Parts: sequence; structure tokens; C-alpha cells
Amino acid sequence: MKNNNLFNKIKLNFIPRETAFAHCDIPCGIYDPKAAETAAETVEKMMSLIADLEETNSKDALNSMARYVDVKEKHAEIVKHEVRIIWGDYFKPPHLEQYPDIHDKTWNILKTASACRVGTSLEDAKKLREQVAEFAKIFWDTKK
Repeated sequence: MKNNNLFNKIKLNFIPRETAFAHCDIPCGIYDPKAAETAAETVEKMMSLIADLEETNSKDALNSMARYVDVKEKHAEIVKHEVRIIWGDYFKPPHLEQYPDIHDKTWNILKTASACRVGTSLEDAKKLREQVAEFAKIFWDTKK
């Protein structure tokens, strides 16, 4: 019994105490901005639906508003997540030579996505979609 107890104590030292999350457990090299583009389009659609709500006092309208806001916020976060993965894992120094403003473009996408999470400005949503489309174009240009 004592050996088993000692073994269990040693084994516990090798078990990770925190779980790490990553795009992939191995460097897969599979990157695609499509998820960010779809999420940005979804944010814009939800902002449009919010703007189109004619009255907001009924239970149905409040229910719709809550659902639109929930989806908008989740998809704004998806934009941020997907863009960060490509920016942090895919872009390398040669890409930065080709696109020296990629850091600023990424930072601006993250800031606009945050503004979309906390606000309901349709202009912010349109700007986010345009920024993500430009980011996707840059990404695909680097693949040529």
C-alpha cells in the first residue's frame, strides 16, 4: 500500500494543473479568415436587426433584443479570436515587410470588435466588416 501511495503522489506532480487552449495542438498550418468574416457579417446583421426594432416595450421585442445582443457579442468575440490566431500564429517577418501596418490593422479590428460588443452602432459594425475583409485580403495575398 505504501508504494501505491508514493506512486500516486509522484503521478500527481506530472498531471497538468491548468488546461492550455490553442488553435491546434500541433502546428497544423491551416488558417482561414472565413470564420472572422462570417462573424463580422453576423455582427452587422444583428446590429441592423436591433436598429429595426420598432418598439422595445413588449415581451417579444425584449426577447428579440436580448437574443440579438447575445449573438452580436458572441460573434464580435469570434472575430477577435480568429483574427488574433492568424495575426499571432500565421504572420511572420516576411509578411510584415510586405504589410508593415498589419499590427495596426489588427489592433484596430480588435478595438472595433470591442466597440461592437458594448455598443449598437451600425456604423461600427460596417467598419468591422470592412476591416475584416481587408485583413482577409491581406492574408490571401500572402498565400500567393
